[in-house]
Amino acid sequence: MQQSRRLEEFKKSVTNKFNIYNSLFLSLPYKNIENVGMLIPLLLDQCEKGLKAGKDPQEILEVFFANFADIQDERERLDFMFRIIQYVERQVVLYDSVEDSAFSKLQKYSNSLTIKDYFELVNRTKNWDKVSKKLSTFSARIVLTAHPTQFYTPAVLDIIAELQSLIDEDRIYDIDVTLQQLGLTSLVNAKKPTPLDEAKNIIYILRNTYYDAVGELYQYVKSNIRDADFENYNIIKLGFWPGGDRDGNPFVTADITKEVADELRLTLMKCYYNELKELRKKLTFKGVQEHLNELSGKLYKAMFDPNAPISYEEIIEHLGTIREKLIADYHELYLDLLDKFTDKVHIFKTHFATLDIRQDNSKHLLVVETILKQKGAIKESISELKEKELIKWLLKENITLNPDDFEDDIVKDTITNIKQLGEIQAKNGQDGCNRYIISNSEDIFAVLFVFGLFRWCGWDEKDITFDIIPLFETMKGMEAAEEVMQTLFDIPAYRKHLERRNETHTIMLGFSDGTKDGGYLKANWSILKTKETLSKVCKKNGIKAIFFDGRGGPPARGGGKTHRFYAAQTKDVANHEIQLTIQGQTITSTYGTKEQFIHNSEQLLTAGLSNNIFGKELVISGAQRKLMEELSELSFEKYDALKQHDKFIPYLEHRSTLKYYTKANIGSRPGKRGNKAQLTLSDLRAISFVGSWSQLKQNVPGYFGLGTALQTLKDEGRLNEVKKLYKEVPFFKALMLNSMMSLAKTNFDLTSYMKEDPEFGDFWNILHREFELSKKMLLQISGLSILMEDEEVSRESVKIREKIVLPLLVIQQNALYHITQNSEYKELYEKIVTRSLYGNINASRNSA
Repeated sequence: MQQSRRLEEFKKSVTNKFNIYNSLFLSLPYKNIENVGMLIPLLLDQCEKGLKAGKDPQEILEVFFANFADIQDERERLDFMFRIIQYVERQVVLYDSVEDSAFSKLQKYSNSLTIKDYFELVNRTKNWDKVSKKLSTFSARIVLTAHPTQFYTPAVLDIIAELQSLIDEDRIYDIDVTLQQLGLTSLVNAKKPTPLDEAKNIIYILRNTYYDAVGELYQYVKSNIRDADFENYNIIKLGFWPGGDRDGNPFVTADITKEVADELRLTLMKCYYNELKELRKKLTFKGVQEHLNELSGKLYKAMFDPNAPISYEEIIEHLGTIREKLIADYHELYLDLLDKFTDKVHIFKTHFATLDIRQDNSKHLLVVETILKQKGAIKESISELKEKELIKWLLKENITLNPDDFEDDIVKDTITNIKQLGEIQAKNGQDGCNRYIISNSEDIFAVLFVFGLFRWCGWDEKDITFDIIPLFETMKGMEAAEEVMQTLFDIPAYRKHLERRNETHTIMLGFSDGTKDGGYLKANWSILKTKETLSKVCKKNGIKAIFFDGRGGPPARGGGKTHRFYAAQTKDVANHEIQLTIQGQTITSTYGTKEQFIHNSEQLLTAGLSNNIFGKELVISGAQRKLMEELSELSFEKYDALKQHDKFIPYLEHRSTLKYYTKANIGSRPGKRGNKAQLTLSDLRAISFVGSWSQLKQNVPGYFGLGTALQTLKDEGRLNEVKKLYKEVPFFKALMLNSMMSLAKTNFDLTSYMKEDPEFGDFWNILHREFELSKKMLLQISGLSILMEDEEVSRESVKIREKIVLPLLVIQQNALYHITQNSEYKELYEKIVTRSLYGNINASRNSA
């Protein structure tokens, strides 16, 4: 009943409204493109009919241009296709705005557990003491990353926000004008953004959305928790990667890190200043105004001058004095407003969001090797030292480093950056920057290199106020994780460091590279087992384990339904807090408005809390584990065989959009690690890898191998075992449902012309067979008749989005074909491929 009412509301508030405003948009009278908008529905119709009839993109467009657009000249056709792309990009923005505007209405009919529902549940079970205790320490850390799929400029974000509010009020005339503005505003960066540009774009969202949203969510919990002393200011923590994440991004330097840290602090001071300005209009009392004016003056200076910071303690001291005067002399008038502002200062302090530092382990190896070579400890390679000798250098030997003594840019910058981190903490507070993450961690030295570098860069080991976080993301890394952590715990110097860090260790697990390396099922199953193992090893050593999940937008990168995933964790996984990355366009699509941010943050909190208090403890039995293991290995064998296929990399290079990711001005980061001429899978960034499959509408990393694994067990007469697993193990069910989302966004008709390709035809057929098999088998084990059957609204949304971008996809595939034919307009066709990336990425909302 709830589902059908939700679908009814969706059709009324989203489908119908979009159709109305889309017709308005398509008839806008722009210069030189009067007919383009009117022809888009005809092109869509031709694409749908043509693909169903087995026609290739070239045939579809030939019929369209000959019979409907009446354009014969190839150059003119190219111009027309560029204009189609511009229109479709804006249709996606319009649809996003309509859907976001309907968010609150749709939530009325949602089965999601909000904090309010949660408190009502607690009220019935009289579990307040238990809940209050858990909520006083539990937290969710949402870490915003700058991975290259988040590219709307502040100007476009402003238009989207404006459209949302206008659509909410059905103000047709103003919507018409704003759509005209959208049509004339560029959606594409004129040049590649710098890491600072990326940081500023996301700080814009911090300032305009998250500052109020976090404060509001905190107030709701505080006022409903039935605990007068509640002050868990960390209930929602914000993390920040732009400007600190140097993994594979040579453009992130020590200077950039410092600038971004300043930008975060200065922007927060602007938020404080503006809120205090409103308070000053109300607190017009003698003896209070003076303190308000003094604090206001300091904040004003601090928001413009990076070298005139004000400390968190100083702000709180001023607010405390004002509070005392209101209570003593002014009948506590407006005390609630002052307290709400003070709570925000307690939450954000002087940092706004914690700036994480991240680098790949191989870069630290290079830096340490270069330093030891200069100090005469080795001649050429670090392998000349025995393990104990290397540990002694890192933990005992005192070295003084000067970045100017080295020529290599990475070495100079790493030393400069680690030396300046203390200065960043001095200005932004320790919460401003206190985590150093190491990608591709596979042994103890991933952590010890960083610990040693801090020592050599002038940090007294007693004063290393940083958590050193290994990121286990490859199959090899996950297999070694238990031994790595136990060995680290056995090292006295490192153990003392952990004592100073509250006997807590954060460990990051990477879904993106894990899936690229091990395939969908094996990666996710390995991550769960690794979490269980590391929870045990930490508990045995008296260490509190915190897991930080490197999740991307789509299921292939650990995304999908977040609440479902966290609510399905077993009782053996440490559950002190939830930490995850929010990547790419998911920042604006899932956490973009205040309502969305609050709802999705609540989902994280309720998922984590349910595991502890209401949900029955989730246990996977020995027999179920054995079955999961079997399925995992079978699917991996199939995926691994695909990876080893001699056409795997060439197919991505020559038949997908892979190489065009780096040409698009989406993000500052290169599409692959390193600068080797020969492309290898290990160098390929997970974003461009998963994104390329998404653009092809083949979504291989989200399901490949599942069909074969399930079919194998069916052939052995064991299908009922798997059906039982689906019913009884929430973790397995969550994975299968997320995989169904990947399958639902797949459209092999788009590339069916490739089955006749002399070079790649056989490879395409391997992909297509596994897609069909996976779809068939997932429907069999779930008992569903269609993909996403129980998620009607999500299914409708996917269908509409896929429909909007279908002309774009056909144009893109047509361009890729012409590029292989060495057309005289090859350069223009390449521009079309690059340009069409944007709309496709946005329409998917979680494509990379």
